[in-house]
Amino acid sequence: MALMKDEVDIVIPTIRTLDFLESWRPFFQPYHLIIVQDGDPSKTIKVPEGFDYDLYNRDDINRILGPKASCISYKESACRCFGFLISKKKYIFTIDDDCFVAKDPSGKEINAVEQHVRNLITPSTPFFFNTLYDPYREGADFVRGYPFSMRSGVPTAVSHGLWLNIPDYDAPTQLVKPRERSTRYVDAVITIPKGTLYPMCGMNLAFDRELIGPAMYFGLLGDGQPFKRYDDMLAGWLSKVVCDHLGLGVKTGLPYLWHSKASDPFVNLKKEFNGLFWQEELIPFFQSVVLPKECTTAQQCYLELAKLVKENLASIDPYFIRLADAMVTWIEAWDEFNPPKPAAAS
Repeated sequence: MALMKDEVDIVIPTIRTLDFLESWRPFFQPYHLIIVQDGDPSKTIKVPEGFDYDLYNRDDINRILGPKASCISYKESACRCFGFLISKKKYIFTIDDDCFVAKDPSGKEINAVEQHVRNLITPSTPFFFNTLYDPYREGADFVRGYPFSMRSGVPTAVSHGLWLNIPDYDAPTQLVKPRERSTRYVDAVITIPKGTLYPMCGMNLAFDRELIGPAMYFGLLGDGQPFKRYDDMLAGWLSKVVCDHLGLGVKTGLPYLWHSKASDPFVNLKKEFNGLFWQEELIPFFQSVVLPKECTTAQQCYLELAKLVKENLASIDPYFIRLADAMVTWIEAWDEFNPPKPAAAS
């Protein structure tokens, strides 16, 4: 029986035929897929038979969102956040179409969806580090000296998985280490401490959309923008700031998947060029952001961050004014498609 079968959507951005799904058939077939086709909407994307899915292209995005479609990136995997927006499920697992099922050291195939859900339904410990990593895993616990008042943990909002084979490197590192492969399987899940940012990769990622969905916006990148290949990084910085403010947890580690294809480092270098410089200013900014205590929802936090981005980052490049405006449009779209649930009658 698939874990949380009716509470998970799998979101896949793609520009190609989805033959990679055959590898995932035993693990994905019980779940609903939201496929977001990037690029030319007249191109036909073939999906293997036997999957429950909805497929959206750019024409659909424009039709469904109207003027608000301007916040959804084009020719960038950030288009996936359209799937986050229209999903009605509690949990989202998003994966790239060049990722396949990995095996653990015993040779057993890894059910990435199930591991992500297990990460999300167990608490996190962002306020005090447990040296045995995730204390809620079987065979682990809190170590001596861990405060009892903190052992109940906090809700987990994000589960960040890793990859075997092709590492998630930037272009300069790809160029220096073209043959390097990720072969080390570490059987661990850790909570990223409060106040610590991390480089979030969108190709093996799950989150609780009810807790953090509004902050899982992958930005305005791609075609026509000077900022590319940083969509997941941007979402990671912003969502971690929100998680820290709201007292939510972010886990990283298991599950692994098999990343099969290295992108062209020279193409990547052209795309990443601005980001490689900008990140040296962006990261200290996000590390220093303090949100007002009046912000008690992910939406409120995100709108405050949009304001701070516009005020503080426009001096780097006018692009950040457009980004801030797109962040506001994203929240407007989120509220339209995800109206607050009515309060239960007393």
